Amino acid sequence: MARRRKRKSRRRQEGRRILEHVPQFSIESGEDKPVTAARKFIQAEGILPPALLLVKRNEHTTDRYFWAEKGLFGAQYVEENHFLFPSLRVLEASPGQEPLAVASR
Repeated sequence: MARRRKRKSRRRQEGRRILEHVPQFSIESGEDKPVTAARKFIQAEGILPPALLLVKRNEHTTDRYFWAEKGLFGAQYVEENHFLFPSLRVLEASPGQEPLAVASR
């Protein structure tokens, strides 16, 4: 019997393409939980939003977080709902178009 392919969400693919243009930081979680390690790293480095944090939990697992003006979010949520984040609207506009919003700061 043929195996069915999982349908890829166009909205999520679009969000992933937009997130490719955001600065990325890779860190190790160490003894902290991944989200705590991400928050400590943001605080220590003074990272301004938008940013994508890749937190290595162990040799097999990496958690992805998006640092936005509104706080820290899971990257998968942001991929699916990228239109809710004003800092990503600038990246969403095509080169020939006027940006939808201007990033502050």
